[in-house]
Amino acid sequence: MVYDEFRRTTSSQSDENNQNNNDNSLDKTKEESLDWAKEAYARLKSKQDKENSENKNRDQEEIVKAGIDKDDLIDKSKDAEDENFTISLSNNEDQKEIIKPSSLGEFDESFTWSAEILAAQGKKVDDISVEEIDWLTRLRRGLEKTRKGFVTELLDKLGDDPLTPEVVDDLEMLLLRADAGVLATDQVLEALRRRLNEEVLDASEGLRFMKDQLCKILDAPIEASGIDLLVPKRGVLNIWLFVGVNGVGKTTTLGKISSLAIRSGYSSLIAAADTFRAAAVEQVQVWGKRSGVQVISNTTANADPAAVVYDAIGAAKAKNIDLLLVDTAGRLQTKHNLMEELEKIRRIVDKLAVNSCVESLLVLDASQGQNGLRQALAFSKSAGLTGVVITKLDGSSRGGVALAVASEANLPIRFIGAGEGIKDLRPFNSFEFVEALLANR
Repeated sequence: MVYDEFRRTTSSQSDENNQNNNDNSLDKTKEESLDWAKEAYARLKSKQDKENSENKNRDQEEIVKAGIDKDDLIDKSKDAEDENFTISLSNNEDQKEIIKPSSLGEFDESFTWSAEILAAQGKKVDDISVEEIDWLTRLRRGLEKTRKGFVTELLDKLGDDPLTPEVVDDLEMLLLRADAGVLATDQVLEALRRRLNEEVLDASEGLRFMKDQLCKILDAPIEASGIDLLVPKRGVLNIWLFVGVNGVGKTTTLGKISSLAIRSGYSSLIAAADTFRAAAVEQVQVWGKRSGVQVISNTTANADPAAVVYDAIGAAKAKNIDLLLVDTAGRLQTKHNLMEELEKIRRIVDKLAVNSCVESLLVLDASQGQNGLRQALAFSKSAGLTGVVITKLDGSSRGGVALAVASEANLPIRFIGAGEGIKDLRPFNSFEFVEALLANR
């Protein structure tokens, strides 16, 4: 069975089973949540033990077939820098690195929190996967630095008493300092003030109401787009262009999504159309090898990016590729000539891929705050943006830029990255993001 990380389901699950009752409710008692988490853990543990037993002999056969000494393989594995990789069982340099499957850790507070978030979205015990638990753990861990300062001060402001207009005024400064933007901050506080005029809210109710408002802001552009999850469509060429300034993690993000696509059972191809930055093509080729994805490139100095895209579209059509990922040159929104080059690439795509599903995704570094919002507004004019990927949420960022992008640029957030590992990027889920950002434990 293949776990589709775009949809977060296994191939054996029917569409009917995947229509969860997503009420986003966290109203279970602590005892109920703990019992539910224990049952989920026991089922996952039993399933993993069974799979490990079945795969043990198969792995041994592959090692013997590859002609690699077992002790030598262990020594090499110890030297691997990335915890998400194992050593390839092939001596072929072009062989993709083998991604370790997500493994079930200890039954701890992190697992309980992750299980609680899944249960709140209508997941049944039988439907929970190790991959989902693993991702939520990564997301929560990645937002730790953001959460420590913001949530601590937020809870101090809320206190244990009913909310007052003075407390709401204090929340305004906290949201602005978190880079949520003026529009999103005004929307949240206006809704909160209206609610206070109708009834008295204690701190926990106020926090829950604020979380709901934040989710509504993040979900509005997604709902307006008519696409809940950005997933490659079968039977048609999907072309995703990645744009953004240098340093935001654009090429790394493209590489991670190419790996995600392969792990999820989609064929993929990469177009190395960033021909201006030194070593950009080589960087993409490294990611191509790691993911097992072919890279279409032109290593000639000052090669035409549009020509690379032209060749890549032809190759993708000839090979019936599901997903073509295009890496474009990093550029500042103020560089007119580079923006024109981006428009040229888009014209090539529109001309050659009339029946394709085209997405133009802006990659933003969360730590850039309001500057990221300005980038989104500028790129949307030249690139015809259809979505945003927010990276580096595990750094010193305050995370609120996601709200600013959704409310002021009106762009749906499609993916988020919360770590350096190849598996630290996943499709965006507003409920999980807000809960991880404002988790009070």
